[in-house]
This record gives sequence, structure tokens and C-alpha cells, in this order.
Amino acid sequence: MLESPLDMRSRIVIIEDEKDLVELLRYNLRKEGFEVEDFASGRQGFEHLRRHPADLLILDIMLPDDDGLELCRRLRAHERTRLLPVIFLTAKGSEVDRIVGLEIGGDDYVTKPFSPRELVARVKAVLRRRDRSASPPEVIEVGDVHLDAATREIRVRGQPVELSALEFKLLHFLLSQPRRVFSRDRLLDEVWGSEHFVTPRTVDVHIRRLREKIEVEPDKPQYIQTVRGSGYRFVFEPAEAGEI
Repeated sequence: MLESPLDMRSRIVIIEDEKDLVELLRYNLRKEGFEVEDFASGRQGFEHLRRHPADLLILDIMLPDDDGLELCRRLRAHERTRLLPVIFLTAKGSEVDRIVGLEIGGDDYVTKPFSPRELVARVKAVLRRRDRSASPPEVIEVGDVHLDAATREIRVRGQPVELSALEFKLLHFLLSQPRRVFSRDRLLDEVWGSEHFVTPRTVDVHIRRLREKIEVEPDKPQYIQTVRGSGYRFVFEPAEAGEI
């Protein structure tokens, strides 16, 4: 099954001080189904990324309060952001500048002026490379949920929870990419694979069972949330209005 554009609902952070450019990027990225947050200050963007996970950063090199290259170095040195994909935006287009940007940890380098469509294509390409190379960590903790893939242990609010093999695999996949929205078809591909006689309804049944085992109130889920018209995501804050 092919992944739909709504499966691409990754969280993109932009650190850029040119307001017109930010508006243009925000419009084009949201049109493609991405969630977008932006900061004009390198310091504000850095502090936000340390506290809140993101899927990709679009980073201007020449910021009024910071140097984008140095900011990238700090992100690479911090445990929570060391693997964050970074696409540099810059007016500097020399070969030396591009090499420096890539050597310090940038995943791509886009020179101003540029086509918004090209940048969106580069964002998707970097995210695809990340998905192909990333494997779910053995131990994951999101909020009160602890999963150990090696021992197949699940603890929720400190208490052990018994899951079937498919329930465990489904929860492991959702936990490994918190906040990202996955369609039913995508979940079928990732969790059930080539298994026959399964339908999107199968996903709904297993999601309901997971909620009954890990949620305080299964009818008002805090963790496994439905995003209407898109699919499911795992989050660690209360559901927003209209999404349950």
C-alpha cells in the first residue's frame, strides 16, 4: 500500500528571521500536510527543540542573534537533538560554505533564492532517508509508558501490562515516532506486513484494545489519539479538542 500525503504529517521547525520567507515556507509545507512551527531567534528555537521533539529543522545560517552553524553544533551535542535532520538555508552558495555546513552535521544545504517546491521535495527526501536508516530504539519512554523491546516488557504508570504480539508491535511502532500521524493503511503495512485477510478495520480493533489496556479512560484517550481523516498518533499530552 502506498503512503498517502497525510502520512507525511511530520513536525517541521523553521528558524529563520525573514518574515516573508517564513510565511512562504509555512504555507507550502502545511499545504503538503506538515505541522510547522517557526522562530526568528536562534536561542528561542534551540530552547524549544531541547524540550519538544521535531522531525526536521530548516535552519538559516545567518541569524540576528546566533550563528546557524554553531547552533547546529550545539544541537548535535545535545542528546535529544543529536539525530535531528537539519536543512540549512543560506545566501552563501560557495562550495566551501556547503562543505562546511554538511561536515558539521547538516543533512542538506539550500541556497537563497530557491523554489519552495524544491525545498519541500528536499524535506521529503531527507525524511525518507531518515525513515529508511532509523530503527526503533530497544527502550522507549513516552510520558508514563515504558517499553523494553528486548524483554517485551510494557509498564504504564509503573504497572506491568500484558499485550498480545500484534498489540506490542503496534504500540512499539507508534511509540517510536511520537506525535507523527499514521494512516490505517500505513499501520497495516508496518505491523501486519503481507499478512492476508486484514483490513483497515483490523487497526481500529487493535487500537481500541490498546486503549483499554493503557489509557485511564479509554473513551477519552490521552496517549493514542485519533486524528480525524488521517489516522492515529501517540502523544504524551491531553488530546486537543475535536481530535478524539
